[in-house]
Amino acid sequence: MRKLQIVIIAILILGSNAVFAGGGWPIPKGKGYLKLSQFVIRSNQYFSPSGQIIDISTASIYISSIYGEYGLTDRLGVTAYMPFFSRATLNEQVSTSGTLLAEGDAVNSIGDFDLSVKYGLIVNKPVVVSATLTFGLPLGNSAGGETQVLQTGDGEFNVMLGLEASRSFDGGKGYINTLAAFNNRSENFSDEFRIGAEVGYRISPKVSGALKVLSVNSLQNGSDLETPANGIFSNNIEYLAITPEVNYFVKDNLGISGAIGFAASGKRVLASPSFSIGLFKSF
Repeated sequence: MRKLQIVIIAILILGSNAVFAGGGWPIPKGKGYLKLSQFVIRSNQYFSPSGQIIDISTASIYISSIYGEYGLTDRLGVTAYMPFFSRATLNEQVSTSGTLLAEGDAVNSIGDFDLSVKYGLIVNKPVVVSATLTFGLPLGNSAGGETQVLQTGDGEFNVMLGLEASRSFDGGKGYINTLAAFNNRSENFSDEFRIGAEVGYRISPKVSGALKVLSVNSLQNGSDLETPANGIFSNNIEYLAITPEVNYFVKDNLGISGAIGFAASGKRVLASPSFSIGLFKSF
């Protein structure tokens, strides 16, 4: 029962940041982008394997990360998502009479890194298309805390191939990105199919906004164990994430961002919003 209560999110914001940054446009040769982010989600509700919302002991995860892009050529670039500090916690359980039912737990470590190569298949056209190959490195803790069920990584190596198509509008003030990706996972984890879309617009010289929608769907071809000791990175996770984001530009190449991620539906994920703030710089 305790394992069921700590099975939580395969990070919603984390996935959408790595996939959507840059869209179908490869970053130009010699140019780069860096973003320092803090992510947090805390919830006492959970989408069960059947998709129903149930009450759980309050679980939280905090992730400090760096995301970067760099253009090797005008078509070829590299990206990296590096969660350098992750903390997962589970609150203690206390009865209405004040009796301690279960102690709390926590784990601190780095998280799983993503390293990617992006290539521009169609460039300098009204609609641009890029292919991205992402390698998920299992550097996080897959069995942490006193209970050995809290995690900052899932312990499996994965390879994801994605295609992104993008188009700008209104003289370059706005853009539309679309995504389709296949994620091949090891260690008997089910493979995933991902689809998504993003719409963004430069509201003023200092402010831009974006709305991201990402659907992650399990192919159910791995383990059928629904509540394993995978902790926060459970197998067969599914969700529809909706993430509005606002960016404020201090300078043309420097700004801050804020985002709130919602799971409109899901299976084996927390049923509460996530929050992230970031500091970004292009060069």
